[in-house]
Amino acid sequence: MLIQRGMSERASHARQDQAGRFATPLSNTTRLWTGLSCLALGLGMAPTAWAEAPTADASAETHIEAQGSDVKHSGVKNPDAQSQGDQNQQSPRPDAATDASASQPAPSDQTRMASLDALYEEVTSQAKQLADAPYETSDTALPDALQDMDYDRYRQIRFRPDKALWRDQSLFEVQLFHTGFLYDQPVSLNLVEPRDDSDQIEVSPLPFDQGYFRYDDAAAPIGEALAKESSDDQANNDIGYAGFRLHYPLNRGDYRDEFVVFLGASYFRLVGRDQSYGLSARGLAIDTASPQGEEFPAFTDFWLAKPAPDATHIQVLALLDSPSVSGAYRFDITPGESSTVDVEARLFAREDVKKLGVAPLTSMFWHGSLERMHDDDYRPRVHDSNGLSMHTAKGEWIWRPLSNPTQLHISSLRDDTPQGFGLVQRPRAFDDYLDMEARYDLRPSQWVTPQGGDWGAGGVELVEIPTENETNDNIIAYWVPDAPFEAGESRTYRYRTATFGAYPPSLELAGVVHTRQGWGGVPGQDDTPPKSRRHFIVDFRGGELSSLDASQPVEMTLSTSSGELLTEQVQPLPDGKTWRASFRLQPDGDKPADMRLSLTLRGQPLTETWNYVWYPRR
Repeated sequence: MLIQRGMSERASHARQDQAGRFATPLSNTTRLWTGLSCLALGLGMAPTAWAEAPTADASAETHIEAQGSDVKHSGVKNPDAQSQGDQNQQSPRPDAATDASASQPAPSDQTRMASLDALYEEVTSQAKQLADAPYETSDTALPDALQDMDYDRYRQIRFRPDKALWRDQSLFEVQLFHTGFLYDQPVSLNLVEPRDDSDQIEVSPLPFDQGYFRYDDAAAPIGEALAKESSDDQANNDIGYAGFRLHYPLNRGDYRDEFVVFLGASYFRLVGRDQSYGLSARGLAIDTASPQGEEFPAFTDFWLAKPAPDATHIQVLALLDSPSVSGAYRFDITPGESSTVDVEARLFAREDVKKLGVAPLTSMFWHGSLERMHDDDYRPRVHDSNGLSMHTAKGEWIWRPLSNPTQLHISSLRDDTPQGFGLVQRPRAFDDYLDMEARYDLRPSQWVTPQGGDWGAGGVELVEIPTENETNDNIIAYWVPDAPFEAGESRTYRYRTATFGAYPPSLELAGVVHTRQGWGGVPGQDDTPPKSRRHFIVDFRGGELSSLDASQPVEMTLSTSSGELLTEQVQPLPDGKTWRASFRLQPDGDKPADMRLSLTLRGQPLTETWNYVWYPRR
């Protein structure tokens, strides 16, 4: 029997200032379902060993006993996950609010021993018990000093790097996020550490300790107020933590860089070597862009397993809850040039779920080279990702350029257990963005590779939301299974999510490097075509294509769901590495045109498939 903190409350699911569901008006929605014409390349995946999820039983012998403290819950996503953490400032600020000891908690008499696998079974049992009971919202209220806090003041609360958990004991360190600002629902953190060099582990809850933080400048009164409200019995004044981040010597051997952060609802962000934070991953998405409003599941509890001193990966367990679904998650995290997270999600449906979004990725696209730019901005591009890439079960590679639409767009790429999908930041040069502050050229791409479980038939759904600036995430991509997830059912999804640069490592074909469009007329022509006629330019580079002589009979395969295709042409560009495909589209009234384009040589594919939907009324 493993004894843990109390489980009397449930996770809240807020985002920004929206609690519960985020409504999306269908009157502004365009939905397009795209069928895939797959090439049978038959690429396989390396096998991965995983433990199957047990059959959950309410009468199982293993269970959790409450210790009397309230469970804490996660809050919402902050666009800047690094807001608390001046990593270069090592000296504590001496004031009354930060004199408390920040030593790590000693093992409690109430902790019990178990292996990490057994602990994961306990977390799975908790998730099943949550799903079997009615959902309860949290009534946890933060102290007055932490309520109604603005972003600038929140940034002045900084974790003390010299107080990092496991500092000088492992290659990994843990730093914590303070509650406040958008993060008004704390999470419960638990440390999982080996005992006496044995194969057993010890689980200890991590209570809030004000000594971990500095309260600088405008935040100093907050620290003083919290110090006055605290008492010697911290268990009764435990305001918890908003989340945590992991550090590792990723870029330099003498410095531990932040490389992954868990903060807000079920969000987590990941970077590889020489990358900066950009897009986010999420544990689960429910009813995204649905008329009934989106539900935001939240991680409510985490278990952080202390690695061995020379270990290069770390494991984290998490409990997720929401009105419709609960779940037990296992993350095996490995930092590197491509940082990877092997995820196992065991899900339990409390209510019927109309749309389940598995392995969600969330990003931002404001403007790029595809559409004309009407905003007053010196930068040629502003985005965290500029395309959705998919590798189908039969081996076809698909590239879907992203857009900032004038109304909500929802599209789906259909398949049966795809080999992978991801959101990609393909332009990697500084001159592509000209932004010295945001450095969009350093933002990571992220890939999802299914590795077993209940994937089956479904589709990668892409949601594109209109945005007027770069501060809002407006791109979401996730897998939606065809089979409905009904109350009382359980599912397991296993996948790897990993960072990369411009192209997925397994892509051997030429990729799209540019997509452009403009009016399809020719200056000075007598019979001027309508402004609705569009001229599309698609440039490909890489693979065998870049080594072909201009005399080779490279051909274009082009199709559209509506409208008329005109003046198709393929030609090499002067650099000797890039080939251009160009054509004109005359739309059929206001009907969207779902276009597909690829290049072949004597019937063999040379490129990924460019797939784009043109909305004439955009």
